[in-house]
Amino acid sequence: MSQPEAAHNAAQASATTPSAQTPQTDAPQKAKLFTRPILEWAAWDWGSAAFNAVATTFIFSVYLTTDGLFTNETDAHQYLSWGLTIAGLVIALLAPVTGQRADRAGRGGLLVGIFTYAVVACMGVMYFVYPDSPLGPIGALWLGIALLGLGNIFFEFASVNYNAMLNHLADKKNMGRVSGLGWGAGYVGGIVLLLVLFFGFIKPEVGLFGVTGENNLDIRVSMLIAAAWFGIFALPVVIRPPKPKRTRAPEAPESMLESYRRLFQTVKNLATEAPHTLKFLIASAVFRDGLAGVFTFGAILAASAFGFAQSEVLMFGVAANIVAGIATISFGALDDRFGPKRVIEASLFLMILAGMGVFFMADYGKIAFWVLGLILCVFVGPVQSASRSFLARIIPEGREGEVFGLYATTGRAVSFLAPAMYGISVWIGSRIVGEGAAATHWGIVGIVLILAVGLLLLIPIREDDAHINIYEG
Repeated sequence: MSQPEAAHNAAQASATTPSAQTPQTDAPQKAKLFTRPILEWAAWDWGSAAFNAVATTFIFSVYLTTDGLFTNETDAHQYLSWGLTIAGLVIALLAPVTGQRADRAGRGGLLVGIFTYAVVACMGVMYFVYPDSPLGPIGALWLGIALLGLGNIFFEFASVNYNAMLNHLADKKNMGRVSGLGWGAGYVGGIVLLLVLFFGFIKPEVGLFGVTGENNLDIRVSMLIAAAWFGIFALPVVIRPPKPKRTRAPEAPESMLESYRRLFQTVKNLATEAPHTLKFLIASAVFRDGLAGVFTFGAILAASAFGFAQSEVLMFGVAANIVAGIATISFGALDDRFGPKRVIEASLFLMILAGMGVFFMADYGKIAFWVLGLILCVFVGPVQSASRSFLARIIPEGREGEVFGLYATTGRAVSFLAPAMYGISVWIGSRIVGEGAAATHWGIVGIVLILAVGLLLLIPIREDDAHINIYEG
């Protein structure tokens, strides 16, 4: 064989036969979503809805403040407001240093378990809150408020360390989908549990296990079921918390004073070296309070402005959470494809349009609220999930708890906005429409205004400039 022929044959062989020296390039593989660690992590969100939906929103807080069971409604609302305000201040003061200290000690997974089961314990003790208890009505009311307040504190501390785990589970290819799966699981889990409690214990005269409404046993047993629900579904991630991609050696314990010094240094560094990150924390605090207002005051608007009966409000709540859960899971793919900032901006813009639609179509009755209210709820979950994803993408490994602590703190710092703007808008509306005319629907204008301000604060933020890399060692 001549030399040219040999060279030609060798070239053909190299073109058709894989070489050990030349690795084959495969098409990019889509990151797996339904792995055991991710599903175990999302199960915590599914279970945590027992506290969010049952204790703080639909059942226990309503039980404390309505029907004059413990005291008149005005005083009950006022006392509950005081208790939760104190809890909010504690969270604002301690959440960031709690997360920071967990980072430095390498104990984020352990603290998720400790704080989660502290919440479970608070929910279990809620069984003993009833008007005829040995504490008397007022004493029982304050016990219930204290348990709600402590539950909120422990829940936020658990959430700081739980959210920090997102960086251990996902990368930029699938972070939006993983975050969306968790948020969506929370919405759907809450609805499943609410339906179980409503049809199993609260609605029937004699519920499961012979439970009746005598001495408010139906509500109290519901809290025990909710506590068990959270405890069971949180167990997998507590037993097998996701490990950081790169481990760092635990550091020696430091004083709280030193922890606050580090916190203030972090904020100072953010302001000077990564201002877009700090701006995002501020913008997200504003629009997240608007999101909270949508759910907090949605039921009030449905009943007072659109004539929903109590059963209709409950059915709307079920539908709203199902829609929000499905949308949140679905929008996770858009987060990964287009980036979380675009998802947040588009969702907030559409929420503003739907909210103003609720205002202008108040005279069209229930069908208008069903359509526009559910459109609002479609985008609540995606904004929450994409906000968590945005932050998780820019945090350096080993600082997750600290920055998510700041995220919790900034959110709490402006938590008065939604109630205040709702009340101010209703007051302005009552002056415009005149005495005796219904003005409740004006409250949505205040919520929309908060969403709009949050959107305006978000637009100038450049995602590429928001990466945090300025921490001291």
